[in-house]
Amino acid sequence: MNIVITGASSGVGRETAKALAAIKGNSVVLIARNKLKIQTLAGECNILRQETCVFPLAFDLGSGDYTSLTPQILQHFKHIDILINNAGQLLNKAVGNITATEIDSVFNVNYKAPLLLSQALLPYMAQGSHILNISSMGGFQGSVKFPGLSVYSSSKGALAILTECLAAELTEKKVSVNCLAFGAVQTEMLSKAFPGYEAPVSAEKMAEFVADFALNGHKFFNGKVLPVSLSTP
Repeated sequence: MNIVITGASSGVGRETAKALAAIKGNSVVLIARNKLKIQTLAGECNILRQETCVFPLAFDLGSGDYTSLTPQILQHFKHIDILINNAGQLLNKAVGNITATEIDSVFNVNYKAPLLLSQALLPYMAQGSHILNISSMGGFQGSVKFPGLSVYSSSKGALAILTECLAAELTEKKVSVNCLAFGAVQTEMLSKAFPGYEAPVSAEKMAEFVADFALNGHKFFNGKVLPVSLSTP
């Protein structure tokens, strides 16, 4: 499988990349801003399983040029089987203090980036390909909401609706689009949102689920926003 995953430098994205790279025959492009972290991760993955090819690609999803990103990805493989839009940006701030620039920054990463990257890579996705968006229970309608997370949760809600819309639009192309809405997972982002809280699920365990769903979930689901949550928080 040829796989592209964003937000691969830390948390669930990093662990998902490791899980997918451990499967013989997979080729994985890692996208994140932190060049050193994804270079280190790629090296670790390639050493553990030499049959797997892992390629780091430093790129700012919030302000980068997606027309330049696509050729860089295609240097490593000519078609994409799986795109995992995992990158996310947190803003934990009272609504009265949020600036327009901060809103744009969060929505650029959490909503626009998955849309623009999906748009850019669609010409290289054949029938049976899978776009998997990673959202949050904060963006899941009817779930409990928390002070300070209005912009973050709204952006993740927009991503959930985008998932449903893309699935409908790509029906004839037979490209499946699904979304996983995470509850509490022990990551750096969770610690920033809820200092001192310990989640019941580790990044490694959630990554096992995400990797399997990326490979197989589209055989059973399309256009679905699925909660994956033991607690919130």
